Amino acid sequence: MSTHISVPPQLLLERILTLEIVRVTERAAVSAARLRGHGNEKAADQAAVDAMRRELNKLPIEGTVVIGEGERDEAPMLFIGEKVGMNAGPKVDIAVDPLEGTTLCAKAMPGAIATMAMAEGGTLLNAPDVYMQKIAVGPGYARGVVELDASPADNIRRLAKAKGVDPSAITALVLDRPRHADIISGVRSTGAAVRLITDGDVAGVIHTATPDETGIDIYIGTGGAPEGVLAATALRCIGGQMQCRLILDTAEKRERAEKMGVKDPKMIYGIEDMAKGDCLFAATGVTTGSLLTGVKFRKDVIETETVVMRSITGTVRYIKAEHRQLDKFHLD
Repeated sequence: MSTHISVPPQLLLERILTLEIVRVTERAAVSAARLRGHGNEKAADQAAVDAMRRELNKLPIEGTVVIGEGERDEAPMLFIGEKVGMNAGPKVDIAVDPLEGTTLCAKAMPGAIATMAMAEGGTLLNAPDVYMQKIAVGPGYARGVVELDASPADNIRRLAKAKGVDPSAITALVLDRPRHADIISGVRSTGAAVRLITDGDVAGVIHTATPDETGIDIYIGTGGAPEGVLAATALRCIGGQMQCRLILDTAEKRERAEKMGVKDPKMIYGIEDMAKGDCLFAATGVTTGSLLTGVKFRKDVIETETVVMRSITGTVRYIKAEHRQLDKFHLD
């Protein structure tokens, strides 16, 4: 007796897209990985952009890039506002960072990833390419356990209390930048530890979702707004809290933000403000890091590892792939 599994058409398409966006980040990661350690950030980034755009344009979607490589005048491809896909299928917002950690890739250091998110049309924050203040913690805490405008020391103490531990048991992840000196000393003043990273704050924020595995309880600091929206999309799928504020410290930045629909330049955004609808998030390792294994080039096989998440189901899949049809990676 045969059993029929029926899936509503709209869900079927979304399930298909879950696998399709994995192909997009896989292609970008492989293209960037060919340039690992070559010291050329721009070339590695461009290779990832080209591959990602090529794959996005094969998808059955009406896609609009809302988080991209920059505004149209400075980014020839995957610029904010660019239309991608086959212009058939669901209208979706696309956020991309074809190579997060260009320096990491150029120096063959750990933690470079190719990443993107896809959400229902009109639901991702259309953020300009500026800096953004960020604070993030994983799931399981009361809402507002940490706050963007509280001091780093205060946030560490509040988090420790909520977790039922001494502040010395807390580890904060912070980008290693001179601008973060006060944050680092504030965290350490409570007895908490600071783990510094050189790049890659999308992966950094995601680490807060699984502190038992990563050893990271909280992410604090200032990084790119595009990375903030991508990270919020991931936390939307796996749980956690995040608060962010765009740094619009010049008239030109405020004007740019206003054109993109930012009405209140001082607004504090939560996860739902940055990623409202059903969303998908995918990241493929370029260089091996604590989140994902990097691309491996074997004699006749290319190996990749990708994480793909979906908010509506809360599903997180790790996909280890062996690619034998190598010409799909456009070896020219």
